[in-house]
Amino acid sequence: MTYKSLNDPYNPDLSLRHEAGCDCSRCAAAGGDRQTREQLPLTAGAGAAATAPDSVAASERLATEEEVMDRAIESAVVRSVFGHSEMSRRSFLGLLGSGTAAALLGSVFPMEAAKAALKETMGAGKLEKTKLDVGFVPITCATPIIMAHPMGFYERYGLDVNVIKTAGWAVARDKSLSMEYDAAHMLTPMPLAMSMGAGSTAKPFIMPAVENINGQAIVLHMDHKDKRDPKQWKGFKFGVPFEYSMHNFLLRYYVAEHGLDPDQDIQIRVVPPPEMVANLRAGNLDGYLSPDPFQQRAVWEKVGFIHTLTKDIWDGHPLCAFACSQEFAETHPNTYGALLRSIIDATQLFGRAAYPEQPQ
Repeated sequence: MTYKSLNDPYNPDLSLRHEAGCDCSRCAAAGGDRQTREQLPLTAGAGAAATAPDSVAASERLATEEEVMDRAIESAVVRSVFGHSEMSRRSFLGLLGSGTAAALLGSVFPMEAAKAALKETMGAGKLEKTKLDVGFVPITCATPIIMAHPMGFYERYGLDVNVIKTAGWAVARDKSLSMEYDAAHMLTPMPLAMSMGAGSTAKPFIMPAVENINGQAIVLHMDHKDKRDPKQWKGFKFGVPFEYSMHNFLLRYYVAEHGLDPDQDIQIRVVPPPEMVANLRAGNLDGYLSPDPFQQRAVWEKVGFIHTLTKDIWDGHPLCAFACSQEFAETHPNTYGALLRSIIDATQLFGRAAYPEQPQ
């Protein structure tokens, strides 16, 4: 899993964001290398040390779904107390001390009771609906949503889920809006765009979980190996998976940062990810910004090469999400809770470097 937001919220030495130039002990221990520091162990308990991989006892690691849920709830409460200000949180905890701050918060807010209540109500009680249709686009980011079915996570919470392969994001959006899908794998900007009516009819959608960060890349056709400077890309035709996607936003930002107008100097077309390699080979595209595995497909088939990774444009950017309509969540609260728990459990399992064949 990514550890960006699940550090010990009571520890003033640990950031919950790990932004550029982060000075927390986890980042300092990794020498500023984000890839290294995100591999450091995730720890449990107020004030737990996490300054280096070998400094953390195995018993302190968030090894179970229950521990992940506890930490997420605890972190949300502590963040709210400090108005989501990292500076305020770390300064206050540094002055008061982790243990004292935890005790003080516990005296005015029943943290343990809140954890228990939230976990008990999520998926507890009679399910309003058990047979669900959940859509996914066939990219690596959808792994938890897809694999929650064969690994038994949906069944664990009493759900009979039909996971449906979907041709592209526009189809996922339309089927979600028409309620053909109860929930779906989406790009993080999509629920907001759908709620605002940008590109579709307006309908409130919620996004309870971000499934992954980073993992995308700009791919160029092999003919452009001598054009590594984006200033040379005038007239290029690029593909992105969807108009309301982080891919589109990052590509626009990247070329603008190098002096090009994304609306005038290049063409950006919406192309379903499975069709990107074929369009690159046919010369319909000069490049694309895509999810895995379609960057590697282009490299493997010697059609294109990776120009840059998106983490080098914005490290830690959100990408895919699990989303549903507000109407579904409010009309089927127990079913919604069970579905979310299933996804959280699967995400926690497949976020490990190694995972068991069956959930424990």
